[in-house]
Amino acid sequence: MSAGVNESRMGTERIGRLMVSMAVPSIIAQIINILYNIVDRIYIGHIPGVGAAALTGVGITFPIITLISAFSAFVGMGGAPLAAIWMGKGDRKHAEKILGSGACLLVIFTIVLMAVFYLFQKPFLYMFGASDATIGYSLDYMSIYLLGTLFVELALGLNPFIISQGRSRIAMISIVIGAVVNIALDPLFIFVFGWGVKGAAIATVLSQAVSAAWNVNFLMGKKSSLRLSFCNIRSDFRIMGQICSLGISPFIMRATESLISIVLNRGLQMYGGDLYVGSLTIMQSVLQLFSAPLTGFTQGVQPIISYNYGAGKFDRVKKLYRSMIAVSFTISFVANMTAMCFPALYASLFTNDEELIGLVSRVMPIFLFGMLFFGLQNGIQPTFLALGQAKISLFIAMFRKVILLVPLALVLPRFFGVMGIYYAEPVSDIISAATACILFALNIKKILSKEYLARIH
Repeated sequence: MSAGVNESRMGTERIGRLMVSMAVPSIIAQIINILYNIVDRIYIGHIPGVGAAALTGVGITFPIITLISAFSAFVGMGGAPLAAIWMGKGDRKHAEKILGSGACLLVIFTIVLMAVFYLFQKPFLYMFGASDATIGYSLDYMSIYLLGTLFVELALGLNPFIISQGRSRIAMISIVIGAVVNIALDPLFIFVFGWGVKGAAIATVLSQAVSAAWNVNFLMGKKSSLRLSFCNIRSDFRIMGQICSLGISPFIMRATESLISIVLNRGLQMYGGDLYVGSLTIMQSVLQLFSAPLTGFTQGVQPIISYNYGAGKFDRVKKLYRSMIAVSFTISFVANMTAMCFPALYASLFTNDEELIGLVSRVMPIFLFGMLFFGLQNGIQPTFLALGQAKISLFIAMFRKVILLVPLALVLPRFFGVMGIYYAEPVSDIISAATACILFALNIKKILSKEYLARIH
């Protein structure tokens, strides 16, 4: 199928079939992508003798890894919807300028991130909840992972631009080949070569390099309807500003995950100790596993919404966002209910330590309760983003994590001890999801009007 046909079908093909064709490859890609970290933690948690401590140490690097991926989301999730809107308006040349400016931003972010984290990684890791017993594992993993920062940025930041063309299968292959490399190399480097935590980091860097090479090769080739060319890879500050304006919401969503991890890890270390920090590593891994299909689904549907919105096809937009919200809620509810019912089963994937499994079994049902309803927000927020509503999407992201969760995680332990940290998550999730629903009901009619579309674009 030609690039032009892939693009135009987003405005003409039957919606159910189009959503499946776009979302399924993206879901598969996200599930496989999350295996980068999940597989690392599963193998690390089962290293004989030191598995629990090593798992905790690697878990403490999560804020840095999340922040690095947040900058890729800044560009990919900000630039790709913008490019899709301009393709829907028929201006491919401008869409390619957006891609080129996005690639330039990814390189700039790489340089800054590597400089900052190499200079301050040890004090950062202690600040994030490391102890003398776990800092060695954290440093072993992070010092190698940072070498692959550019690969991470290009692998994750360029992938949405491929999806925005209607080429979800190509985007999926990029993630799949990287994950396969990682899964194959992990046991070899960790156990056969005896490199332990360092081996897991090396496997991750090499796998991200393969994914990045695939993305760049496709976007610079003839089959891409958005061509990445050297003449467009430059600092067009006006376009960069537009990318950042739309990308700030997904950036905040990911970056505040880093902030949350820091606050929760420090609180768990202060009120509980390494065992409690290890429980968070496992529960965050489970949440990542559950969020992967949701992220893949919304990433697959989002460019279809953007394209049809840019083309003024509001009836299609309504059908698309209604389906996206309903599916997001259903996936979130079912997935989190299984974890609440069988917490020990999920914990045993990551560790053999009976004490750690017992702790996770007690706290996971509490920690995940709010996630039963959070699928509503997971469908609403990407809808706002697809419609170019960066401010509303940003507020929703900030409200849950910065305004609610962080203060609750700091205050509740003063009354409930270490359990207060686990209570903070469901309280913030439920309030935030309800707020997102209210904002959507109040704003969607105005956004879906030709007058409003003409005014903002």
